[in-house]
Amino acid sequence: MLKNLFGEWLGSNRARGAAAVPVGRRVYAIGDVHGRLDLLNRLLEAVFEDDSGRGAAQTTIVFLGDFVDRGPSSKEVIDHLLGRDWHGRQVIRLKGNHEEIFLLALAGDLEAVRLWLRIGGEETMRSYGTSPGLLDHGGLLDIVEDFVPRVPDAHISFLNGLQDMAVIGDYCFVHAGVSPGVPIDRQKPADLRWIRSRFLDYEGSYGAVVIHGHSISAEVESLHNRIGIDTGAYATGKLTAVGLERDRRWFLAT
Repeated sequence: MLKNLFGEWLGSNRARGAAAVPVGRRVYAIGDVHGRLDLLNRLLEAVFEDDSGRGAAQTTIVFLGDFVDRGPSSKEVIDHLLGRDWHGRQVIRLKGNHEEIFLLALAGDLEAVRLWLRIGGEETMRSYGTSPGLLDHGGLLDIVEDFVPRVPDAHISFLNGLQDMAVIGDYCFVHAGVSPGVPIDRQKPADLRWIRSRFLDYEGSYGAVVIHGHSISAEVESLHNRIGIDTGAYATGKLTAVGLERDRRWFLAT
């Protein structure tokens, strides 16, 4: 049923190496949404249906960050996350590099705004009502002065309240990855949100299995030391989640 309704069903498997979450807990991690409210709604319905079908557990949903930019509905994604009924499930929201730049733009950092406009910030500004004409022809200061008052206080609080990391059992959840050779509890926020090749290419242990987004792959990257679930939702239409219970893991995707 899930395959027919929600697209690719990647199945379940027993994780080699016995990484596990504590008994009685069930965890779902969701990859980079990037302004695709349509896909977020579909995936959350699939997650809720899957969770309900597996019996009683203490369920946690972890969002890996990059809620905004590139897709058309960044404002609406945040509105949805603030207003949704989670039916008693714990929700953890992590900060991605795009939320970091969003906050710098709100603080009036014009260099951050310049970068943001190149990596999807224009779509976010449009979702809040800044006009295409101003974005195409206005100066950076004019754009900032128009955009910043459009962002509700509740959204600013949402962005400021995002976490850097979550650790549950043998799994560490971050946006981008971790720095090899550095203990999990000593990681720098910049690495957690921006790291790429040093993390992706490392074949050793991080001290936990790292579940991350940030680096797009056509399919889930399920390795012994990390699981990458950014499947490029804004461009591909495929938003992915991993489910974890005891030493089992399975995947859902739109």
